[in-house]
Amino acid sequence: MKIGSVDIEKPLCLAPMEDVTELPFRLICKRLGADIVYTEFTSSEGIIRDIPRIMEKIQISEDERPVSIQIFGGRPEAMAGAAEVIEKLKPDFIDVNCGCWVKNHVARNEGAGLLRDLPLFEKIVKATVKGTKLPVTVKTRLGWDDQSIVILDVAKMVEAAGAKALTLHCRTRSQAHSGFADWSWLEKIKKTISIPVIGNGDITCPEDVKAMLETDCDGVMIGRGAIANPWIFRETKHYLRTGEHMPEPSIEEKINTCIDHLNLNVQYKGEEYGVKTFRKHYVGYLKGLPNIAPVRSELMQMVMMEPVIERLQKYLNESVCEKI
Repeated sequence: MKIGSVDIEKPLCLAPMEDVTELPFRLICKRLGADIVYTEFTSSEGIIRDIPRIMEKIQISEDERPVSIQIFGGRPEAMAGAAEVIEKLKPDFIDVNCGCWVKNHVARNEGAGLLRDLPLFEKIVKATVKGTKLPVTVKTRLGWDDQSIVILDVAKMVEAAGAKALTLHCRTRSQAHSGFADWSWLEKIKKTISIPVIGNGDITCPEDVKAMLETDCDGVMIGRGAIANPWIFRETKHYLRTGEHMPEPSIEEKINTCIDHLNLNVQYKGEEYGVKTFRKHYVGYLKGLPNIAPVRSELMQMVMMEPVIERLQKYLNESVCEKI
């Protein structure tokens, strides 16, 4: 699959997710096998106004390449301006979010709201393409609801507007994350357009990736399936190569990866804020570990990094001793 200078066969992509795909998490997923990572979806209005907390979302690192900055908006002028700003940060490409289902965004004709106004959808993509020399891609959904599946028209429109790839979350806006993703549309889209098509939706294990790739899509994007299990990228590559499953990560690897991620979070955000905002990741890293509930309760009260690391290492040492 080729997007600008990025050329990877059947890539596994980390989906853009609000409050999840911050730089530290992207780096962890990259280390564990993600081929392409995306920033959180970021407001074009915030970018053109140079709002500090918005600009923080689009900071990228050389260690995570190839990386895409994803933006959203309902005004073509703002999207073009944001693309011009982003070009200076030198991501590998820019992704346009036309699929976010959240009510306050769609009410402003942002995200999936554009599926109700295809002329504006087209203007948004064209303006973004015109605003930068970087490749531009688009992520969207099947349509607003089951009665308005417009993805085939959207796919042709996106390609004609100059986008270099299309990612499809195989649900409608009305579904949000409910029900099942309809992967059958991926094969139909591949027959309709010539640009790469990336599939997204209901990917939770290596078997899901293999099945989605059988629709002839060019790559697979993993979202919620990576939140509690960033090892899914490594596990999937092993499964696709060998047909066999890797052993589950050991307690030692889970704890050490958790600590590595915490360190990155503190480097990126500062100590107290970095520790506090990391709390959401404990559930994923510590899920299923024996006698972990009281440890997790202690960690949720801590605001400095050293006590967190000491408590995790103590738990690890105790777990190792119990096995001897």
